[in-house]
Amino acid sequence: AQATPTSKTGFSEEHQGAAMKLNIANPSTGLQKVFEIDDDKKLLPFYDKRMSSEVSGDSLGDEFKGYIFKISGGNDKQGFPMKQGILCNHRVRLLFKKGMSCFRERRKGCRKRKSVRGCVVGPDLATLSLVVSKKGDSDIPGLTDDQRPRRLGPKRASNIRKLFNLEKKDDVRNFVVRRELNEKKKKAPKIQRLVTPAMLQRKRYFRSQTRNRMVLGKKLKEDYTKRLTEYCQEQKEMRSAEVAKKKKEKKAN
Repeated sequence: AQATPTSKTGFSEEHQGAAMKLNIANPSTGLQKVFEIDDDKKLLPFYDKRMSSEVSGDSLGDEFKGYIFKISGGNDKQGFPMKQGILCNHRVRLLFKKGMSCFRERRKGCRKRKSVRGCVVGPDLATLSLVVSKKGDSDIPGLTDDQRPRRLGPKRASNIRKLFNLEKKDDVRNFVVRRELNEKKKKAPKIQRLVTPAMLQRKRYFRSQTRNRMVLGKKLKEDYTKRLTEYCQEQKEMRSAEVAKKKKEKKAN
């Protein structure tokens, strides 16, 4: 069979000429936009870079001048996702378990062997996900020129403090982002990791319970050691009395 011609990068020519979609997200505005890049030369700075690497966007065109993008992931032509930590530019089959990325546990304790794409960027990718790390000189329509507020606010107490720049003495409950369901009704999330007097009381109670158990355990151990010593002494006396009795009987006979 005739071998597929490969280029200097080690990929076949059919991969080299293929278009790639760039899914660019901008966390500061909450927007994202997909760009289709047909020219392979524009994508050369991204090749052989790993996930989480930062790449300049100057090669993509004048509108991206000054932008710096962070590679956050991608999919190959067959739809297999890139996985962080797999240092290759092809697919591998790995045994996945709960807690690993690219895998969702269907049954408790279940493991599964799946195909995933390595974290090194190459021309065989269909989609490359990027995040704007640094904004450039000009605005990109649909990405940096508008603001899309988050539908839901933060839920964790420390994140609410961080968002509103609060101090420890401020009451977090007054700053929760409430969502309007209708004219009369509003909905607020249940704050997680909120330190309340009831929680502190519960914590003190649990600690006192633990302390009481430790004191009781110590006392029971002392009592047991004391009783064990007494029992050993009693047994010793009984044995010595028995031996003395036997000796007396022998002499009598």
